[in-house]
Amino acid sequence: MAVSEHKTQARRGTLIRVAAPRPLTETPAARYIWAAARLALGWVFAWAFVDKLFGLGHATPAGKSWLDGGSPTEGFLAHAPKGPMAGFYNDLAGAAWADWLFMIGLAGIGAALILGIGMRIAAAGGVALLVLMWAAVLPPENNLFMDDHLIYALLIVGLALVSAGDTLGLGRWWGNLPLVKRLPILK
Repeated sequence: MAVSEHKTQARRGTLIRVAAPRPLTETPAARYIWAAARLALGWVFAWAFVDKLFGLGHATPAGKSWLDGGSPTEGFLAHAPKGPMAGFYNDLAGAAWADWLFMIGLAGIGAALILGIGMRIAAAGGVALLVLMWAAVLPPENNLFMDDHLIYALLIVGLALVSAGDTLGLGRWWGNLPLVKRLPILK
């Protein structure tokens, strides 16, 4: 069992050492698992951005990339939405502002997760993006309500809560910057 030791002063200046169990999220194994999950989820967002930007032939065919004049939102929003919100999402398909917001979101969330910085903002933006994508395909194909978008949304919040950017990332350095100390939302 991992133990966390804390020193405290008694009334007459006697130093007392208190040992208490450390939460499992503070053990080295747990920190590295959370860091691996952060890097993996960061790669999911970063890869989606790169594939849509360059049309690498995976989700985005060659010649339909954003750089080739294609729309990163048109394919999904024009064809995938179903259910009660389909019309709303179909109307957004191919809108320049939606393309820019989507691509900035993918790049920003992916970069923040991979670097381990700005985890709170990445979590908020990631949850918003993922829940919007989940709502576009209601009800999900293989379940009444649960799909990978909601699982990723829960994961990204968990990553921010356990400071997953501090291990194998720049989170600890980032958190010590004067601006981040002054505005903790940036952590």
